[in-house]
Amino acid sequence: MTDTILKKISLPSSITVKKFSEVLNIPLNVVITELMKNGILATINEKIDFETASIIAGDLGFEVSEEILEAGEKMTIEKLNEELKKEKESSDILKSRAPIVTILGHVDHGKTTLLDTIRKTNVAAKESGGITQHISAYQVKKKGQLITFVDTPGHEAFSAMRERGVSIADIAVLVVAADDGVRPQTREVIEYLLAKKIPTVVAINKIDKPSVNIQRVKQELADAGIVLEEWGGQVLSAKISAKQNIGIDDLLDNILLINEVEDFKANYKRDPLGIVLESHLDPQKGPIATVLIKTGTLKEGQDVIAGASFGRIKRIEDFRGTRITEAVPGTPVSIIGFHSAPSSNDILQASPEKHQGKSKSQSGLLNNSEEEAFSSQKMMRVIASEKIKRLNIILKSDVQGSLEAIGQILGEIKSQEVAIDYIGTGVGNITESDVRLAGSSNATIYGFNVEITPVAKRMAETAKVEIKNYKIIYELVEDIKNKLIAMLPPIIERTDFGKMKVLALFKTGKGDMIIGGKITNGKMVNKSLIEVMRNDAIIGQGKLNNLQENKVNVDECVSGKECGITFLGSTKIKEGDVLLSYKEEVKKQTL
Repeated sequence: MTDTILKKISLPSSITVKKFSEVLNIPLNVVITELMKNGILATINEKIDFETASIIAGDLGFEVSEEILEAGEKMTIEKLNEELKKEKESSDILKSRAPIVTILGHVDHGKTTLLDTIRKTNVAAKESGGITQHISAYQVKKKGQLITFVDTPGHEAFSAMRERGVSIADIAVLVVAADDGVRPQTREVIEYLLAKKIPTVVAINKIDKPSVNIQRVKQELADAGIVLEEWGGQVLSAKISAKQNIGIDDLLDNILLINEVEDFKANYKRDPLGIVLESHLDPQKGPIATVLIKTGTLKEGQDVIAGASFGRIKRIEDFRGTRITEAVPGTPVSIIGFHSAPSSNDILQASPEKHQGKSKSQSGLLNNSEEEAFSSQKMMRVIASEKIKRLNIILKSDVQGSLEAIGQILGEIKSQEVAIDYIGTGVGNITESDVRLAGSSNATIYGFNVEITPVAKRMAETAKVEIKNYKIIYELVEDIKNKLIAMLPPIIERTDFGKMKVLALFKTGKGDMIIGGKITNGKMVNKSLIEVMRNDAIIGQGKLNNLQENKVNVDECVSGKECGITFLGSTKIKEGDVLLSYKEEVKKQTL
């Protein structure tokens, strides 16, 4: 008997059923029948993911492989900054590049409106909930010079993403509302700007409002460490109204003044180095990454790597969506050609050599699920004890930045009794692999700004897997928080009323007793709970069903007085026992 030799095939991360049958060279009806055997109902034009396709192919006698990235030293933002510092000090011929600017400040002080006014488009109206939830970049031209703006999220919960925006920018614009002044979030930003010595322009916004106090704003800025030029300091400022388009030219002029002094330069002739700002999976185009080129020139056709992703540049588009053949330093671009969506903060660099595909089973490198688990470690909370109740979730989002933001907000939830267990996280639509994983781990799938594939939807209905999809981050977070609260054990709050010493027993029934006694401290309360104490030890519990003082029914009887009670309970009370009157309230915990 000879061993069966498996036919080797290579499959992409997702494939239509029709294309899948062509790759296998097996009739469509056979493939669809095999899918149905595995509980998957899919039409010929619907896509199935790699995991599903590899299972079916394996059942049909194929050995499946998928190309993965060969290992190499991973470049970080810190290493990139070191590289740029060396470049600045080198003798290479450097040319001026567009300055990279980020706009920071307290929520509602007008950052997004200012960006809208500068680029003449309305971001806030397009964003669910009116919050800029992604990070992106674009360019404007002033006096013939390009300025690159990096747009960071506007809500205070996104501090980690804002910090990233600062770390990749050359110049910061600090927006302070003239009618509100320096707020706590503004002070945090100022501390970071001063610590990193980032050139800053202050934009005093909303000067068109009647309740402005610009002198107060300048004083508060000075107290926080930002001394404006007109007060004898070094920091430039502009009085603006982003809404009324007042003072914007002055602000841009100040940015150009700083650019002239700092003279930001780069080596245009070297291989490109850039920072991935965001990425997402497009159903038609595949993985798309927004990248800010820091040095070197990126060209179509180049082999590149970014974190665990690699590929060949098929198309480069500028911030307007116009196709360009190359991108120079300081330019934000969208790139098509990666085999998978890279993560935010990954550093794009030219591939040192063309990557050779390897079978997953033969490779000693991280496979897809291991890589996903590695990246999700950033978001995981340490489970300190097995006693902690865990909420299993799978989290999918449209871009890496959203995933980070959600993880950051959820990370603020602190509890010794419940915790989130991230079974899986990733960028892209919710697929049948997610449903399969959720079914096996009893997890809820949460999606943010993603679609659910038809195949996955049908699988989830059959397997009774819960999928919750949201357009606003805080609605998603609130749902998860409510689930955690529901898992918390209730708190029982006890209130002691008083004690009574038993002096006489008037009736002893099967489940009740009528007792007389004297209240030694506090009070006895009708319908309260009773603890029976004998020689300072609790010997039983019951309920005070009726309370009388001088044979008259009362609600309470206070210390020093005698009373009679009807006790409900199985404990046999004796003279000399002490009865403690108390109540218990069950309260739900919160986070």
